[in-house]
Parts: sequence; structure tokens; C-alpha cells
Amino acid sequence: MTDQIVPDTQHRGLIERLPQLPRDLAQLARFDRPIGWWLLFWPCVFGVWLTGAGFQVQLLAWLLLGAIAMRGAGCVYNDIVDADLDKKVARTAARPIASGRVSKRTAWAWLAALCLVGLVVLLQLQLTSQLVALGSLALVAAYPFMKRITWWPQAWLGMVFNWGLLVGWTALRGDAWDNWDAIGAIYAGCICWVIGFDTIYALQDREDDALVGIKSSALRMGARVHLGVGMFYAATIGLWGFGVWLYRPDIFALLALAPVALHLAWQVATLDPSDADNPLARFRSNRMAGALMAAACFVIGNAGA
Repeated sequence: MTDQIVPDTQHRGLIERLPQLPRDLAQLARFDRPIGWWLLFWPCVFGVWLTGAGFQVQLLAWLLLGAIAMRGAGCVYNDIVDADLDKKVARTAARPIASGRVSKRTAWAWLAALCLVGLVVLLQLQLTSQLVALGSLALVAAYPFMKRITWWPQAWLGMVFNWGLLVGWTALRGDAWDNWDAIGAIYAGCICWVIGFDTIYALQDREDDALVGIKSSALRMGARVHLGVGMFYAATIGLWGFGVWLYRPDIFALLALAPVALHLAWQVATLDPSDADNPLARFRSNRMAGALMAAACFVIGNAGA
């Protein structure tokens, strides 16, 4: 059974104990790899905490459930679309649809179930936030095709993965339009963050991607990947800082970004593409980067309270 568990699972023992179909469905939705929903959830926290409305535990609990469900739904949809490509890449060949263990019909049914959970979460939000959330569907639907037409699918992923920032903000400040320049700058910074960390993730597949014709920023950067990731992370901090200054022109607000800036610098300094385990570890460390940025947003949002 162990050969049916994808190599980068984080819950091998738990997943292996499940019966075959539940195991495959859990893998299909990436429940065994929580880093994905953390990276989808953190921008929601950014938006909520920047409003200065306090912790908002109940709202964040709903958004966390939505992040888990919709990240799972996105992965199922991605695997349906990419089944033929996944068969040709060593890291993804064992995925449930690519390996033939789950039919596309079953996968579509599982996708619908996950979307129903997302709908329950959507109904907990105010109307403006609901409309904003629905606006992401076109981006999500187009994402699996980006790797076929552009070297920068990570930029599209950045737009998708950080939509929660806009959802979280409008959940509490749906009628406040005076800070949208600041939120826009922070959203742009989040896109650069995703390009950086997903480039690191894509380092695992460079050889296979080149053979099957999949495009990625990791391939585009080639030997200059340290410089490329470093530039995108620098742009991340620069845009976050610009957005923070527009929102709260205070040097102490900018200093709140120092921990996350140092963390991103550490990622670049210690990144080793030649080490098979290093890129995945650096990619996963962005859960901490998200936590540090969330803490900064809480400080910035509540500084004037």
C-alpha cells in the first residue's frame, strides 16, 4: 500500500490506515498536505486582521473551513484536468486519478461535495464578501491551463491563492472603499510572495516538467533561481511596506514587517536546489511566513484602536 502514497505526504501513517477509497479521496483533496490550505487561509487572516476589528475567531473559523474545502476542491479539479500530464511526472504519477485508482466520475462527485461545504461557508458572509468570493471562480477554473501557455503560472496562482485577502477585508469592511489602494498594494505583494514560494516548490519537478512540456517559473529562471526568488521576495516586502504606509503612515507599522522579511531572506539564503529535500522544506516554511505576516497585520490593524 505504501507505493500508493504520494512521496510528499505529511500524514503517511494516518493516510495508510484508511480504507482504499477514503484514502484516495483524502489524497485527491490533499488533506494529507495541510501546507496548501494554510497558504490559502493566511491571506484571509491578513484581510480580517487589517480591519482592526480584533481577533474575529468565529469568522476566521469559517474562513479556515472554507480554505480547507476550497483548496481541496481546487486540487480535485486540477487533477481532473491534469491527469494525462500527471502520469508523465514522477512526483505526481501516483495521484489517485493519474494512477487510475479513482475515476473522473467519482472525482467530479467529490468535487461537488467539497463545493457544497464551500457554499455553506459562503452563506455565513455578508453580501459584498460573497460577491467578492464568487469573483475568484473564473481564476480558479483557468489556473490548470496556465502551465500550458505561460512560463509564469505561479503569477496566476498568486491571484487565486490570495483572493482570501479581499474576502476577509470585505467581510468586515465591505462598505469602506477609502483604503482600497493600500489593500491593492498588499494583494500585489502577496502575488509576488506566491511566485517566490511556488517557484521553490516547482524546483522539485524541473526535469520532468521540461521533458513533458510543462512551463514554470523555476524552469524560466534556470540557474538564476536564487536571484529570481530573492527579487520576488524583495518585491513582496516592498509592496507590503508600501501598502502598510498607505494604510497607516507610521514607521512602527513598517517595523512590524521585519520578522517576515527576515524569514523570507532566510529562505533565499538557505535554498539549495541540488538537495532533493531542501526546496520542499523551504516551501513548507511559508506557513511560518504567513503567520508572521498575519501577526504584522494584527499589529498594524489594531495600532490605532
